[in-house]
Amino acid sequence: MPAYAFDAVVPVVDPTAFVHETASLIGDVIIGPGCYIGPFASLRGDFGRIVVGEGSNVQDSCVIHAFPGADAVLEPNSHVGHGAVLHGCRIGSFALIGIGATVLDGAEIGADALLGAGAVVTAGTVIPPGSKALGAPARVVGPLDEQAMAWKRNGVRIYQELARRSRETLHPVLALTAVEPDRRRTSWSPDAATPLHRKRAEGAS
Repeated sequence: MPAYAFDAVVPVVDPTAFVHETASLIGDVIIGPGCYIGPFASLRGDFGRIVVGEGSNVQDSCVIHAFPGADAVLEPNSHVGHGAVLHGCRIGSFALIGIGATVLDGAEIGADALLGAGAVVTAGTVIPPGSKALGAPARVVGPLDEQAMAWKRNGVRIYQELARRSRETLHPVLALTAVEPDRRRTSWSPDAATPLHRKRAEGAS
């Protein structure tokens, strides 16, 4: 994992966290226990502090940054989808930030809230706990129902398991040049994680 001191401030990574070797941690970055930091994530603590709370995940190609004197904080069990950008904001416990979403300075995403893919939360906006927000600029469209809440929390659990399994089994290899006969799949159960739209459709049938 590339970790860089900046202005004599060194990143801190709990030994139970997993940080992919292509992720970058710069300066005032604190990664808590059991976190997952995915490939090509960039956490730049060269201006403000970045705190990733226990059990949180920051997926592939995410960017986290803040202005000088400000913090970007992910409370425990935050879930940040692929390619999201977080700048000087606060993400509540068990909140889900959708793929490609942007959360700007001084914004707060409440605990257990869901921010849809591609949404843009403008500076200083507060998304209430347990709500769903969509669009650019993001607008609250209502509360999360129990099914969505359970689905979201399961996603956090799956990424905590991924952090553990990545620490234990992920390592560089030379790629094969041909597909093996009877090629095995990864050992996840097919129902370990299901897209919410499919889960709703199955429930309706």
